Amino acid sequence: MFAKIKEKINSINAVRNYRKIYPYVRPYWLRAILSILITIPIGSMDAVIAWSLKPYMDVVMVEKNTQATSYIPILIIIFSCMQSLLNYAGTYLNTWVGRKIANDVKMDLFDKLMACDASYFDKTTSGQVLFSYNNDVDMACNGLLSNLKLFTTRVFSSVSLIAVLFYNSWQLALIAVVVLFGALYPLTTVRRRIKSVMDRTIFSGAAVMSHYNETYSGNRIIASYNLYNYQRKRFRDTLTQVFKLGIKMIQRTGMMSPMMHFIVSLGIAAVIWTGSYLIVHQQITAGNFVSFITALIMLYNPIKSIGNNFNNVQMAFMAMERVFGHLEAVPSIRSKPDAKKLTGVFKGIEYRNVDFYYTKGHPVLKHINLKAEIGQTIALVGNSGGGKTTLVNLLPRFYDVKSGAVLIDGTDIRNLELNSLRDNIAIVFQDNFLFAGTIRENIMIGREDASEDDLREAVKDACLDEFIASLDKGLDTEIGERGVLLSGGQKQRIAIARAFLKNAPIVILDEATSALDNKSEAVVQQAIDNLMKDRTVFIIAHRLSTVRNADRIVVVNYGEIVESGTHDELLAKENGIYASLYKSQLK
Repeated sequence: MFAKIKEKINSINAVRNYRKIYPYVRPYWLRAILSILITIPIGSMDAVIAWSLKPYMDVVMVEKNTQATSYIPILIIIFSCMQSLLNYAGTYLNTWVGRKIANDVKMDLFDKLMACDASYFDKTTSGQVLFSYNNDVDMACNGLLSNLKLFTTRVFSSVSLIAVLFYNSWQLALIAVVVLFGALYPLTTVRRRIKSVMDRTIFSGAAVMSHYNETYSGNRIIASYNLYNYQRKRFRDTLTQVFKLGIKMIQRTGMMSPMMHFIVSLGIAAVIWTGSYLIVHQQITAGNFVSFITALIMLYNPIKSIGNNFNNVQMAFMAMERVFGHLEAVPSIRSKPDAKKLTGVFKGIEYRNVDFYYTKGHPVLKHINLKAEIGQTIALVGNSGGGKTTLVNLLPRFYDVKSGAVLIDGTDIRNLELNSLRDNIAIVFQDNFLFAGTIRENIMIGREDASEDDLREAVKDACLDEFIASLDKGLDTEIGERGVLLSGGQKQRIAIARAFLKNAPIVILDEATSALDNKSEAVVQQAIDNLMKDRTVFIIAHRLSTVRNADRIVVVNYGEIVESGTHDELLAKENGIYASLYKSQLK
């Protein structure tokens, strides 16, 4: 009973998914309908050969008259040519429509991916993203449409061939149809058999992609630490898991085609035995029987292999469910319907009794109260893992507070329009991401409509002008994927130039110089000093010498603010944490 209910639910979900995909089909509906209509003559023409054998056998083989049936071979050739041309046209249209739909779905999924919360990327591997947002779409769109063509062709072929069966002998046709439904019955259990295995196969397939991505991105670590055996073992273990799941899939579904083959063989045997009786008693002619057997074999042959195609259809349905699961997912961090647009910062920023955790029961920030007036520079220092980066990540709403509030000019940032909030914040990370392309393209990301004068000024303020002048192609120099052709200091200055061009009133500097040598740090620090002018700035720093001139230094340890004041005020505290850190760094 529960199995039947589950099957009904799955059928309802399939209908719903087809309704959901309809908006993607609508722009190409004419070609889509045409690709399906073409399958009608493709399938129906199968019956021509079987039907033509009756007069051929009765007239030529029995009556020895070749004149009356001379048209039949020509007719078969003409119909076969037409069927081949229509098959090509159907395949072309089906592929065209399938890829167009897949591209449109991928565009919407890509938009969804970019809108995902930071927490989603914390928990999801690159392989899972590739599988979910790319492979699943191809499996769902192209797989369903190609299999739809196959099934519609076989449906019309089956209908026309069944008509030939009844035309030749209704007694034999009844046997054939009963056997046909018996052969198709195992298909009703396919989804239940492959669902759990398919889910694990997707996960393992994503893990394989993650290994490739890690090996590409971490090639220098692998080489420097001689991690070849380590990586090889991890990859082999994943491939072994994929292999086991593939074998399990065969174990659960591999018997369907042989079972259907056996049932079909029983049907053919029953038809031959019954047909022999009908011929002997002159209830059907030899022509009827030959035509019937030909139509029956043409009907049954695709049925014997349809199990594998049906597996693919079920996989495509499950991929479609996953795709629409992503499309319908609503990010937890988004703009409210009545959100206000932030047009600038005029008073200041406040963290009011803020608590935050990534995992419940493990607080990262506890009762944070902090104010930054307009134009102030706030330095955040303290032990590693103390919550400094998390604290500034709450400001552009990479994450939302669990309790309390972050306010700009007295307004909770959750009540501000998200894009306008982030437009007012420029961030320079410790490890800034650069896109493959030119230096110009990477700086212009800060403001795509910036003028050439604005670009030159940003380059100068970021202390990049001498470096740019030394390059043959200047700003149009290619930097490679992730800026691999640049030094750490050059990457940082490009990121700072990007922030200059954005010209946001709030700047976050997350350990922007910690990974640089002394010479590079001096140049980058000058660029940072230029960037900080007339802006409200939050600096995270381990090197305390870089924050001496901050308006306020805030010491964050284990998720709490333990000290706050100017450099001189904090040094004057006996047994103070900041004073102890500063003196130890001087030594």
